[in-house]
Amino acid sequence: MAPRPSAPRAVLACGEVRTCLLPARQALDIRSAAQLLALRADERVLLSERPNLYARSPDTLTGVDCPLPSANGARVRAIGTVAARAALTEGRLLQASARFQAPATGPGQRRPWGEYLVRPGVVEPLGKLPHAAVAQGVLDGGRHGDLDVGLIAGGLLTRLLRHPLLDQRPPFRSRPTRLRWTALPAEPGDGPSIERFTLAEDELRTVRLRVPEGTAVADLAVLCDDLALHDWLLTTVVRLLDGIRLGGRAAEDAGAVVRALRPAVDHLLHLWMPRARVAGDLAPLWDPLEERPGFTRQWQALVQRIRDQLTLHAIPSAHREAESVP
Repeated sequence: MAPRPSAPRAVLACGEVRTCLLPARQALDIRSAAQLLALRADERVLLSERPNLYARSPDTLTGVDCPLPSANGARVRAIGTVAARAALTEGRLLQASARFQAPATGPGQRRPWGEYLVRPGVVEPLGKLPHAAVAQGVLDGGRHGDLDVGLIAGGLLTRLLRHPLLDQRPPFRSRPTRLRWTALPAEPGDGPSIERFTLAEDELRTVRLRVPEGTAVADLAVLCDDLALHDWLLTTVVRLLDGIRLGGRAAEDAGAVVRALRPAVDHLLHLWMPRARVAGDLAPLWDPLEERPGFTRQWQALVQRIRDQLTLHAIPSAHREAESVP
């Protein structure tokens, strides 16, 4: 048997993560989560119960042959496969992601298709890859007809949201978010770093990373899933608080506040676990986000605000109930 050709050394990795609330009244248990994420018959769903309930599908591959996005207008044709997968956290938060890596140079002409299939998740350029321009092009969104990993992630998410296990009755209203990411090589001797984390739009975030040579793309994908999940939590709780009337004195106001905040307590507050599954060598990438903008600091302030509001509005309700007892 001929040896499998080795993958060229990658100088660029890119991906996109879509995060949303599972449209189901009840969170899925571990067995139902495995059923939802069974995307392939030949590979099992990864299941974990520590430190929280987590399920991740096997990878699926999408063949591509199209130009890469490029910030400088270069038209670089690339051929290969994009890897996509989905994950479910605590039976409640669903994520679909797609990713690829690309080498610095590729052949001058198209290879037989079988040679691309044995390198899953690798997209080869025809010729030299302008990796910095392509990285920025991915973050900017590219042009019509360019490789769009977000489209692949979105297609997987749409497929999962139509699963018959889901009753389409989420416990509260929320909006999905998108996180686009790129990773370029760090300077020799440098560790991993986040060059920029940007809130590009209401639902879009972009992350530009530098990582040492040889960093596994699968580990980068887990890191970006983790960033996307916690950003979604922050965004959703902020919107939840912004959407209700606080400080009202009327009894109906108190009841409305409690009803509005209850979903956060029931479904979200226990999900905050940054770095729970991030590889050890990439875990320090969370540090700058904790310093500024201060993810966990903001989350703790939101949690305290929710608890204060529930306490504030529960006391008058308890007094009214006591007064109504004969």
